[in-house]
Amino acid sequence: MKARGFTLIEVLVAIAVMALMSLMAWRGLDGMLRTQSSLQTRADDIRTLQAGLAQWQTDLDQLAELSGTPSWDWNGQVLRLTRRTAEAPASSPEPARVRVVAWTWRNDPGRPGGGDWQRWQSEPLSQKQDWQNAWAMAAQWAQTLNDDTRAGQVQIHPLSGWQLFVHRGGDWANPLSSDAETPNNGNTRTPSRTPDGVRLVLTLPPGPVGAGTLTLDWVRPTLSGTSP
Repeated sequence: MKARGFTLIEVLVAIAVMALMSLMAWRGLDGMLRTQSSLQTRADDIRTLQAGLAQWQTDLDQLAELSGTPSWDWNGQVLRLTRRTAEAPASSPEPARVRVVAWTWRNDPGRPGGGDWQRWQSEPLSQKQDWQNAWAMAAQWAQTLNDDTRAGQVQIHPLSGWQLFVHRGGDWANPLSSDAETPNNGNTRTPSRTPDGVRLVLTLPPGPVGAGTLTLDWVRPTLSGTSP
């Protein structure tokens, strides 16, 4: 009996079916890869924001209350802090070494939301003169970036803006209106004591984390009585 082969039409139909199946498989694989990439981007963005918030709380928890050295200063643009270094025991009234830390929101039209939440820190300090230089440099960093200040800067997360509120005497208020700033000769001010609580309000732009307002409250660890 003579064997019968495939006709040209049958071969063409088979090739067309195989091509269609390959196309469907490729689209399914491409969709899976895109989904995986999107989820990874979202996870990385969330981890970055969480790390920034954790660092914010750590900086406040480690505030150093030293004689003649302010631990806190907010001028409406930059928050400057004096904090213990990691190697200094939290129970020590006079830590051997401290750092000056600064937080700000810097306008940048090229970034999502129009700006970035940024942090700056000095090297560990043990001399009063070194602290004074770092304290001044932190204020300068918030105004203008240069090679000296840029070295201590870290980009935390894109933001549309931020707000700070402090808790003193049982109420939340704007730091500029409630901070105990003591006028000196009518021109300068003395930064106030550490507030009992700090409320951080971040405005997140549309992105992997999601848009909206994020609020984080911090309470001074040594505060006794009713928390804010």
